[in-house]
Parts: sequence; C-alpha cells; structure tokens
Amino acid sequence: MSLYRIGCIVAPLMILGLTTTVSAQTTTTTTTTVETRREPLVLSPQQRVTIYRTVKRESATAAPPRNLVVRRGEVVPPVVVLNPLPDSVYAGAPQLRPYRYFYVNNQLVLVDPVTSEVVDIIED
Repeated sequence: MSLYRIGCIVAPLMILGLTTTVSAQTTTTTTTTVETRREPLVLSPQQRVTIYRTVKRESATAAPPRNLVVRRGEVVPPVVVLNPLPDSVYAGAPQLRPYRYFYVNNQLVLVDPVTSEVVDIIED
C-alpha cells in the first residue's frame, strides 16, 4: 500500500475523531513482610541447671572467640556456630526445640536461629 493511500485513510479518520489511543498500563505490586515473634522463653531454675549440665556433659562444640560478650536480646555475630541441643534436653524442656546454642565463658547461650537473637543465658 502506498504512503499516499495510507494518508487518505488516516486523515479522514482523525478528522472524525475515530482514531484510537493506545495507553500503557502500570501495575504496582506491594509486598508485606509479616514478622513472627516467639513467646518469651521461660525456664524454671531446675530446668536451667539440668540443661546446663546436660549440654556440658554431652556436647563438644567449636568455641567462639573468648572475648565475646553476650547479652539477652542482642544479635550474635555470624562467626558464632550455633549447635542443636542434645535430644535428652527436650524431654524436660520441649519449648527449646526451635533454639540453638553456643557455649562461651562458662555460659550456655540460647539463640533463636531465625533472628540470631540471644533468648537466654544459662550460667553455672
């Protein structure tokens, strides 16, 4: 089709307002992050003693840096290796299943592996 013929068809349509307009459609996607927090860990004094003794007796783990100071609620550095608790601990404290631990400076440090947050510190 020649350019002349195309002009003859388009020009009258534009005059009559019969042309179509193409518009782009934009889609926006919003992502919502839902933070799930665990219930605070509560251990009885007897559970604390049992857990400490059991882990000390049954586990051999890599030691983190000796100068590491930990506090409840703080995030542990990524160089710290988190270990699962011995299965025998869960008999007396099943609420500990989601947590991991490391041992430093005579302290058994319980950590939430999802957030790397210290949830409890058990001392001798």
